Amino acid sequence: MIGPEGEQLGVLPLEVALAKAVEFGLDLVEVSPMAKPPVCKIMDYGKFKYEAKKKANEAKKKQTVVKLKEVKFRPKTEEHDYSFKTRAIRDFLEEGNKARCTVMFRGREITHREIGQAILSRIATDLKDIAVVEQAPRLEGRLLFMILAPNPRYLQSQRAKAAPATSGGPAAHPPRPPPPRPPAAAQPAASPPAPPAAAPRAEAPKA
Repeated sequence: MIGPEGEQLGVLPLEVALAKAVEFGLDLVEVSPMAKPPVCKIMDYGKFKYEAKKKANEAKKKQTVVKLKEVKFRPKTEEHDYSFKTRAIRDFLEEGNKARCTVMFRGREITHREIGQAILSRIATDLKDIAVVEQAPRLEGRLLFMILAPNPRYLQSQRAKAAPATSGGPAAHPPRPPPPRPPAAAQPAASPPAPPAAAPRAEAPKA
């Protein structure tokens, strides 16, 4: 039995172990049921479950989800259509995804499987700088397909290029303060109001 601080409490009967857990105000959790004797630990089970769920969520966020995207060709695919689709495959691979390149045969086209093989070989050659053939061309019914995966060396070089941009880039300069405004033109001071005119003095009546 293990105590709440990780200390060894030895082999105890179940009743004593439960009483110890109650004494600490915690739970008795079986952590190694296959051991002989089974190993239990005194802990806060609710907190334990919460932390385990939190760690699982953090690990899930760090996982890279690789998608498999399919691009379809025909034995008579025209040149401009071929170029457009190979660019799309390149974009998928640059994102770290895989690409399934499929050649679809119709009717008697299936008798000319070498045309489909040539198309897939050309795709692999045109994209050899970024892709590796994870699954060689295989025929299933009227579909001839192969799977391309990102070239690990290419992905490593892309990460190396992205690292300095995110960590060692030039420091951002603080924004410059706005230029000072020109002083406002001085307005002439208002002249003081004129004193009121003196009232005419009244003359005394003559005798």
